[in-house]
Amino acid sequence: MSRRIAAAAGPLLVAALAALAAPGAAQDLAIVGGTVHPVSGPPIENATVLVQNGRIVAVGADVSVPAGAARIDAAGRVVTPGLFDPASSVGLVEVDLVSQTRDESATTADDPIAAAFDPLDGLNPNSVLVPYLRTYGLTTTATRPTGGLISGMGAVIDLAGHRAADMVARPRAAMFASFDEGTFRQVGGARGATALRLREVLDDARFWQRNRGAFDRGESRDLAASRLDLEALQPVLDGRMPLVVEADRASDILAVLRIASEFGVRPVILGGAEAWVVAGELAAGGVPVIVKPLTSLPSAFERLGARFDNAALLAAAGVPVAIGVLDTHRSHAITQEAGNAVRHGLPWDAALRAITLTPAEIYGVADRYGSIEPGKVANLVVWSGDPLELSTRAETVVIRGEVMPMTSRPHELFDRYRSLDDTPRPAFDVD
Repeated sequence: MSRRIAAAAGPLLVAALAALAAPGAAQDLAIVGGTVHPVSGPPIENATVLVQNGRIVAVGADVSVPAGAARIDAAGRVVTPGLFDPASSVGLVEVDLVSQTRDESATTADDPIAAAFDPLDGLNPNSVLVPYLRTYGLTTTATRPTGGLISGMGAVIDLAGHRAADMVARPRAAMFASFDEGTFRQVGGARGATALRLREVLDDARFWQRNRGAFDRGESRDLAASRLDLEALQPVLDGRMPLVVEADRASDILAVLRIASEFGVRPVILGGAEAWVVAGELAAGGVPVIVKPLTSLPSAFERLGARFDNAALLAAAGVPVAIGVLDTHRSHAITQEAGNAVRHGLPWDAALRAITLTPAEIYGVADRYGSIEPGKVANLVVWSGDPLELSTRAETVVIRGEVMPMTSRPHELFDRYRSLDDTPRPAFDVD
């Protein structure tokens, strides 16, 4: 372990890492004495979370800690599930203005359909964003493609692992699409034209499924997308894969709901700046909405009705609400977004759920992620206080039962340049 990393990590983490590194202690970990917020139930005071082989095996106030287990003292602290960002492009985007570092889009101006695009082949486990976001309590994200009308398939990943395959919790977890002003310009300029194109692609995907033999023999009509794209849309049409559609204007959201109903698709609304206007329709259909609570200014015509209490109004109407930042390089601010949702009326428990369990439910991994329960993946965070307060910091982050180093390139740079005297700056430690 680097001396610089050890110094930055703090005594609590260093002790835990040392214990985990000891022979025979790597499999068992106990977080002891904290106030545990399981999300799936009420808080538990002075509780212990016991982890074995990367899974939670027990949680409660009367859990026995096996001899030799590594202990993390969480007395006076708060323990939550690892945070789950429901929409980012972590591992796919490094520098926004450098195209060579961007692997999140496969659509073009001439072809806005890329349903078969699976960006996991371009996922970079060594992205500098991965360790940086971990230090803010993020352990899991739905990393997604962007661009075009149908962008491609997103995956659920954990922010740990030396290879891309090690990070993946669920590949092809959702299909992502856009029904916003940028898409309208690309597809045909009008909302109706975009809706027409989306209906055409879904209808052709259904036609292709029913007429594969004729298509393979060259005996079918021309179709609106490639064979690979039409095949990739089959799980969407049969309801096994949600269709996450970026839409903000209330009328656009209703258009998406109509199209989803026509084709039997399970929609999820992403953005939803005006979703509160149509909360009744969303609740009636059980349609989740991934919102950014700090969207309030009319930054575009499709967001004229944006308001700070969007999440609160949706939750009050019975809409499943998840919270995201919707900006990969600012994903660390997810607790700030959730805290502001609480400031504007969303119950605290609902806000924590919106950044843990609800995203897991949306992407079909709630049997393994999103709450502190026996059998679930041990993604856990020990906080210095209320995790939705700006002054609170993540003190210990556990992913798949392993305590993570609490450092990153920005932390290294801060340490290197925190003193502005004339002392020469040493190279980073790499041992």
